Amino acid sequence: MGIDIDAGTLARLRDTVHGTVFTRGDDGLAAEVACFNPAIRHDPDVVVAARDEHDVAAAVRFARDTGLPVRVQATGHGAEAPITGGLVVSTRALDTLEVDADLRHVRIGAGVRWAPVIAAAAEHGLAPVTGSSTSVGAVGYTLGGGLGPLARSHGFTADWVRGFRVVTADGEVVVADASTHPELFWALRGGKGGLGIVTEMTLELVPLTTLYAGSVFFEGDAIEPAFRAWVDWAAQLSEAATTSAVFLRIPDVDGPPPPLRGRSVLSVRFAFPGDPAEGEELFAPMRAAAPVYLDFVGEIPTTAVATIHNDPEQGAPSWVRGLMLDDFDAADGDALLRLAGPGAQSPFLAVEIRQLGGATARDTHDGTAVGGRDSRYTVSTIAGDPSTFDALAPAAAASIAEALGHRVSAVTNVNWAADLSDAASFENSWPPAVFERLSAARAEYDPDRVFAFGPA
Repeated sequence: MGIDIDAGTLARLRDTVHGTVFTRGDDGLAAEVACFNPAIRHDPDVVVAARDEHDVAAAVRFARDTGLPVRVQATGHGAEAPITGGLVVSTRALDTLEVDADLRHVRIGAGVRWAPVIAAAAEHGLAPVTGSSTSVGAVGYTLGGGLGPLARSHGFTADWVRGFRVVTADGEVVVADASTHPELFWALRGGKGGLGIVTEMTLELVPLTTLYAGSVFFEGDAIEPAFRAWVDWAAQLSEAATTSAVFLRIPDVDGPPPPLRGRSVLSVRFAFPGDPAEGEELFAPMRAAAPVYLDFVGEIPTTAVATIHNDPEQGAPSWVRGLMLDDFDAADGDALLRLAGPGAQSPFLAVEIRQLGGATARDTHDGTAVGGRDSRYTVSTIAGDPSTFDALAPAAAASIAEALGHRVSAVTNVNWAADLSDAASFENSWPPAVFERLSAARAEYDPDRVFAFGPA
C-alpha cells in the first residue's frame, strides 16, 4: 500500500464496521469502486464498503487517525480522475428510501439512484426534481446543484433539499437543516465536497404525475434549419418549459434503437409540466421547423422522465467537458454548427446545449451555495473513442470553447467543471463571495482537510 498501515490497525477497523474492508490488491476492491466511466479506474489504499451510517463514521475516524485522505463514492457517475491512494468510503449500500406523502418529503440514502425515488414518489402522485439520467446517484448529483429536465420550471434539485444527515471530519453524525447547523446546510446545497459525508438527504417532492415531454430527431438536410430554429425558439420559450438540443453521432452497434444506429442526427428535448394542449402548442414551432425524422414528444408519466434525454444506462469509456454560457444567439449557433454539426469532422459522440434561466436563476429564500445561476446555457462535449481522449477530443473541445469564448460564463457549476484539482477551475465553480463563504465553511467543519476535495 502507498501508506504503511499495520495489520492490527486494519483488523480493528474490520472488527468495528458491519461492511467490508478492502486493501489494495484484494479481490472485490476494483468492483466496489468501479466507475460508470470504465476509462477511470480507482486504486486507493483502503476501501470501506459501508453498510450503514455507523460504518461511514468508523471509516472517517480510522482515516483521521492514520492520516489517510478520505474520498466518497456511491454509484461512480461523478468520477473525474483516478483515485490512486487514501481511503474511499463506498456508500452504494446506503439504501434508505421513505416517502412521507403528507409532508411531500422523501428520505434518500447516499447510495440510492433516481429511478427508485421517482417510482416511490409516483405512487403518491408526487415527483422529485430529478436529473436527466435516472441511474445517477441522487445525493451526489444534488450536492453540486443538479440540473435536469425541469430546470427552468423548478430550478436546481438542491433548491428542494430540506435536510441532510452528515458524518463530519471528526467522525460524528450531525443533522444539517434550516435550524440545525444552518451554515453546513447552506454549504452542502451546491458546495459538493470537503464538508463531510452525506449519508441521507431529505428532499421535498412536487405534486406532478405527467409531463408533456420527450425528444424529436432531425437528420440529413433537416439538421441545420432545425438547429437554427431551435436557437431562436428557445430564446423566446416560456420559463415553464425546459429544452436542450444535442448533435449525436451514433455508432452502428448494438444498443441504440435501430432507426438511429450509424446516423448523425439532431435531437431536441422538451419538458413541460403542465397541460398537454399547452405543451403541444409551445412545441409546435419545432415540429414545423424542418421535416422530423422521429417524434417521441407527447404526454408521459413522470416515471418515464429518463426517456426525455435517453442518457445511456450502461457505462462506456468517455471523455467529457462542460462549460456554461451567459447567452447564445444565432451567430453562436452558426459557430457550433461549423464545429459540431453534420458537416464537421468532430470526434464527439454528442455535443449538447441546454437552456437554463427561469427558476435556475433564482436562489431560494434562505440561499444556497449553488454556482452558475447567472448562466443561461450549458454546453457539453462527449467523446467515446479512447484514442481521441489525449489530444483530438481536448483540441476539439478547446475550439468550441474558443468560438464561444465571448459567451463563456465566469462561473461554471461544479458538476460541469472540468478539473477540480486545478485551482482556477475549482475557484471558478462558484461566484467569488460564495467561494469565500464555502472556504470558511470547509475550514470550520474540516480544519485538518480529512476530506480530499479540490486542489491539493
